[in-house]
Amino acid sequence: MVQVIQAFGLTSTSRKARPPAVDDVSFEARAGRITVLLGAAGAGKTTALRLMLALRPGRGITYFRGRPLYRIAHPAREVGVLLGDVPGHPARSVRGHLRMLCAASGVPGRRADEVLEAVGLVSFREERLGTLSRGMDRRLGLACALLPDPHTLVLDDPTRGLSPGEAQWLHGMLRAHADQGGTVLTTTGDPREAARIADRVVTLDAGRLVADQAAGEFARTRLRPRVAVRSPYAGRLAAALTKEARTGRRSVEVVREGGNRLSVYGTTTSVIGETAFRHGILVHQLADEIGDMGPGSAADGALFERAPTVGGPAGGRMPPEREKTVFGFSASDPLTMTRTESTTSAPAAQRPPRPNSSAAPALSTASAPASSAEPAEAPPRAEARAAVDAETTARHPGRPETGRTRLTHTRIVPSRIATTRISALRTLLPGARRPFARQSWTTDPETRTDGNDAGAHSFDTGSPLPPPISVRPAPTPLRPLRYEIRRAAGIGTGFLICGAVLVLSVLTAVALAGIGHTPQARLFAAWPRELPLPPVALAAGLLGALAFGDEFRHPALAADRGTVPRRLGLLTAKLLVTSATATLLAVLVAGCDAEALYLVYGRELTQVPDDWLSLSASWIALVIGCAWAGVLAAGVFRSTSGGLAAVLAVPVAVVPLMHTAFRGPAERTVADLPSRMREVFLLQWPFGGDRYLLAVARLLVQPVGGAMALSLAALLCAYLFTTLRARA
Repeated sequence: MVQVIQAFGLTSTSRKARPPAVDDVSFEARAGRITVLLGAAGAGKTTALRLMLALRPGRGITYFRGRPLYRIAHPAREVGVLLGDVPGHPARSVRGHLRMLCAASGVPGRRADEVLEAVGLVSFREERLGTLSRGMDRRLGLACALLPDPHTLVLDDPTRGLSPGEAQWLHGMLRAHADQGGTVLTTTGDPREAARIADRVVTLDAGRLVADQAAGEFARTRLRPRVAVRSPYAGRLAAALTKEARTGRRSVEVVREGGNRLSVYGTTTSVIGETAFRHGILVHQLADEIGDMGPGSAADGALFERAPTVGGPAGGRMPPEREKTVFGFSASDPLTMTRTESTTSAPAAQRPPRPNSSAAPALSTASAPASSAEPAEAPPRAEARAAVDAETTARHPGRPETGRTRLTHTRIVPSRIATTRISALRTLLPGARRPFARQSWTTDPETRTDGNDAGAHSFDTGSPLPPPISVRPAPTPLRPLRYEIRRAAGIGTGFLICGAVLVLSVLTAVALAGIGHTPQARLFAAWPRELPLPPVALAAGLLGALAFGDEFRHPALAADRGTVPRRLGLLTAKLLVTSATATLLAVLVAGCDAEALYLVYGRELTQVPDDWLSLSASWIALVIGCAWAGVLAAGVFRSTSGGLAAVLAVPVAVVPLMHTAFRGPAERTVADLPSRMREVFLLQWPFGGDRYLLAVARLLVQPVGGAMALSLAALLCAYLFTTLRARA
């Protein structure tokens, strides 16, 4: 199996004649490595991830270890996704949330305790989601992504808003996953963070691929040490630094950032401080930092290195926002400093195969090796880390190199796979069934790729464009009944509603008995004539509406999509759980009302009626019907209020219509229905089945029963229609 993620031709759908947010982006992320998508806000990082995961329409295709995501039976077990905060119910506990997702993913419940221990949330397992800090929430999001033990982790700017300590811990977890043979693809807008954690950096700018580089090469071409200076006399200080550098024949570059800020390259804080002291210039800030040369420098450095030029950075092109006022001096002769020639262009070197092309090269193209042997380079990540750590060390100016340098584009091939053991509990990710070590990679300049490469996929669609990306509905939970039980029992809202309706029903029954003129059946149901429905029926409808309303409000089941999958398996589980809850609630209300009436008024008002069986069946059917109406309406209208409104609409709007329609003729029609059916179909009802048939028919022709049956049929048809429409 190909241990790589390959994205080809990712292009988002443009809207209102605007350019697409992502335009023809192609790259790959290999197993055992951390690949970072780097770009400023609006560069297209999040859009590219959502196109890869088929979460928004567009064009392109992404292979996860050789298969598109829609062809993977259980995508959560292949790709763990963290695209933002955890959208769980704020009243649910951390452990309860993970156990609920365990049922959805089809993994044992003990897996929740394993990932809690791995991410360091064991002591917070009973905390509510609404009380978690940003760092704890991000740990919980990582635990949710690791729950099914996926091979690939896809994260969108996971360190945004985190403290340095939390960010360092998260980087360690990602590195541990990569060391075990997994693939990590993440995004960031900080080039220093990308150089510190990544094995490969893919730079995006304005929705297009700018560079695809190893971490060491990225650090050399994009990051440069500098001294940040703030002074109310920035112009005088810049002129003094330039003059002293020219006198001492030192290569110093001074960039006016705007206002009272300067960025000085090629010197140290001590030299700048001494110069300011000698000239009597007040300085407010003097600090070492790593300067970002912008995505343009990475694009240039991906193919060639530039010699320093007078008035420009020594390592690459200056970003447009800093091309204001530049003071500089170089000891080299300006006439001898020429730009290194390149054998290929940036798009040709980095662009993957276009669909329906005769020759489909791999993502990295080999070119002719250099004529002279080059010295061995340091490992890419070690070189990048050294460049970032240099921010806290002193820097000494050096003479720039002016010779031409030609970089060889090579294809990275795995040389060996070595096993490793990680002893620390929080470093070793739980349940890793693929304990591969991070692969060791070497570069082979002689290795060339062609269209027959095992990792490349060719398209034969008859069109030069990549195939379209269709947004498919989220899969149903693998264990929907267990998922629904844990979802409903994980928060106290349902228990509070049941307790409140029991108390209200008891008080209402006692009050109605004291007033008098209320039939015994309505006393047991605590149903005043002035109310369209008894309190327990309204409570059952509210519980049913919450079954889907909470899902749409806090879409934990499909956090990356922000919606709930309309699947028949999930609907069946919700109907079963709500019907069981409604039945139990109806029995408890009738029993509690009878006991309260017996305690207050004695046996006179608690006599069991002769037709108790039909009354009980009608009572339970009414409560279950209200619960089902709430479930179906909330699933159709995507809100709890919509589900509760549909429950109230049954007695207020539908019952009067049914009462008018079935007045008189319906009673005569139902009276002899069993005998007429026996005469026509020659059916003999065993075990007194005609009585039950007559009871069901009378229940349906009653205004409330008929209205409930008609409403449930209409809501079920609407739910099925929306389900089929979402799949189309």
